[in-house]
Amino acid sequence: MAHWDHLGTDPKLEGDQIYNGALDNASGIAALREIAEASATLPQAPPQSALLLALTAEEQGLLGSLYYASHPLFPLKDTVGGLNMDGMNNVGSTRDITVVGLGMSDLDDYIAAAAAAQERSVEGDREAEKGYYFRSDHFELAREGVPMIYPSSGYDDREKGVGYGLEKANEYTSDRYHRVTDEYNLSWDVSGALKDMEMFFKAGLDVANSDAWPNWKEGSEFEQKRDEQRAGSCGWRQTWLIARFVGP
Repeated sequence: MAHWDHLGTDPKLEGDQIYNGALDNASGIAALREIAEASATLPQAPPQSALLLALTAEEQGLLGSLYYASHPLFPLKDTVGGLNMDGMNNVGSTRDITVVGLGMSDLDDYIAAAAAAQERSVEGDREAEKGYYFRSDHFELAREGVPMIYPSSGYDDREKGVGYGLEKANEYTSDRYHRVTDEYNLSWDVSGALKDMEMFFKAGLDVANSDAWPNWKEGSEFEQKRDEQRAGSCGWRQTWLIARFVGP
């Protein structure tokens, strides 16, 4: 899943008034489309189905995902889990991948296996104090019990190291995040985004090819909700219909 909205325009600004949202989150939608195309061209479909979901009004308070959680296309109790993409890596390939909320669910194992196939490590959020896990679309499904994983860009640039990755992340936050300056630039290096998409695709495919039910880790605030859901489930699975747009 990814969100295709941004903040519209601001007529009070001089000059460029358009919040393009190129990284946040047109890049996530581009990744969603690529993964949808890859899924559609598999020589053999997995035994479990996948939903690729583009949501509206994330920037206005997760309204699109709240709507979907309240009006799901498939019962949430039969949805095995999900992966949220909120901005892709545009500064180069990394030796790591960040998972916001690492340790919360069994979905970590699928990302870890996909990362290992690329000889990459899985790292927790370096800014956990900012509560990013509770600020993007996956949260509305998580609090309804569906295990959700939220991977983000890595920091350990393969050529320039961790310091460079942190510098570029801080530069984006200070200069372009939720600003009209979040625009596409020909200088983007999407090699890291491509590797991340391959990783996400493999993780999702592994879930779709499995009959396992990943759950929340013991102690998670979402665990009880999921256990109650699963107690009333018929056991049918709907996992991670191609690129359907949903909003309030």
